[in-house]
Amino acid sequence: MSESSQQKKRVRRIRLIGILVAILLSIPVLILEFTWEKNHLEGIQSAGVLKVITFNGPTTFFEGNQGPGGFEYELASAFANKLGVKLEIESADQFDQIMTEIKAAHFDMAAAGLSITDERKRNFLFSNSYQTIKQQVVYRSGGIKRPRKAAKLAGREIMVTAGSSHVERLQKLKQTYPEISWQETATETPENLLVRVWEKKLDLTIADSNIIAVVRQFYPDLHIAFSLLPADKLAWMFTLSNDKSLLKAANKFLKEMKSSGELDRLLDRYYGPSSKFNYVNTKKFLERIDHLLPIYEEQFKLAEKNTGIDWRLLAAQAYQESHWDTDAVSPTGVRGIMMLTLATAQRLDIDNRRDPGESIDGGARYLKILMDSLPERIQQPDKLWFALAAYNVGLGHLEDARILTQKAGDDPDSWIDVRKHLPLLASPEWHKKTRHGYARGYEPVAYVNRVRGYYAILSWSDGQREKPANILNEIDLPAL
Repeated sequence: MSESSQQKKRVRRIRLIGILVAILLSIPVLILEFTWEKNHLEGIQSAGVLKVITFNGPTTFFEGNQGPGGFEYELASAFANKLGVKLEIESADQFDQIMTEIKAAHFDMAAAGLSITDERKRNFLFSNSYQTIKQQVVYRSGGIKRPRKAAKLAGREIMVTAGSSHVERLQKLKQTYPEISWQETATETPENLLVRVWEKKLDLTIADSNIIAVVRQFYPDLHIAFSLLPADKLAWMFTLSNDKSLLKAANKFLKEMKSSGELDRLLDRYYGPSSKFNYVNTKKFLERIDHLLPIYEEQFKLAEKNTGIDWRLLAAQAYQESHWDTDAVSPTGVRGIMMLTLATAQRLDIDNRRDPGESIDGGARYLKILMDSLPERIQQPDKLWFALAAYNVGLGHLEDARILTQKAGDDPDSWIDVRKHLPLLASPEWHKKTRHGYARGYEPVAYVNRVRGYYAILSWSDGQREKPANILNEIDLPAL
């Protein structure tokens, strides 16, 4: 081929490329946008709103004295923040409404303490699990005889919430024990059914172990007959669809929450106190709230006014210290309702440690001093838990435990991490490496757990004074 022919061929190729480029550039941008469809996640981020359906309850969502709260609410809020959108949450009137609304795709997801079941997996998508619970049969002591196994459920009056995983579990049990029967209610929540059992208006109910743990703090006569195995996995629910963009984002978020320790901290915030339930202590505490606390309530409230610390927290701490006994004296010489040492009393200009007003005021001021002594970067409520631990074991030993925590690669500003290392102070292998030496480090851990438990009960009790005793959606650990 001659050189002139090759040149002509190159010119034609260049012209053809130029024509194609011109055609592409002439296509309107609007047509390109019209042909591109946003996926679910992109639609949410474009609208700026994550729509979530839930159900009112102490472990899910409630309007408390500090505003909206609940484990599911806080977890969903954190997810919305991660996506950079606003959380729009709505509570279903009835539990089974949640499934109807998600199937119709009226909401982006459900966050309501939902168990992953074989039946549900045929109709919905689920995120990775963030909590493991057990379904448990509950009765009241002093009522019916305890059924110790599934075969003993026959002939008992059982009621469960319609649409719940408890119905599915009972249906499976009935295949083995056909004599078992139960009622389903669309209007009663698992919490309310637990209260009906406590009121002896119902023989038995089945509820999730996390809900039972919270409710039993306030109705200690409720007892667990037995657990139904296997355990259940709780997760968020999504509409069954080929578009899994939001599901993938949720799984990534939950993985990050677990690896960062934030999920454990959130679980501890809502379930820490209830995990230390003690029937005898709780029963006695509830009785003394009615008969003994009113004598000192105004003094606790005055201490709150002077320090800014919730009076109910101070009252809970005082109960842990002395059971509200103004004449209490320990073998080491600490005394009074807040069990102040002589040195601390002198530092605070307390003349009479047996005087309840002086002791409460001094204990509150001392707790405030301890909080103020901690690094500003420590957030609440961790700072309060640290201050309570220091009240019990001393700031020096607390600081030793925080240093051990940091050396272990954990967060020294997180109570959930530091409490794992405090007990090490009782071991020579560890306390000899610390500045302040030996301490019974397991004691402040138990101390904080008990105060938190009493605080949760007292907060709930205070909120129920003008409400029916079976309203449980105010049960929470008030934000600080």
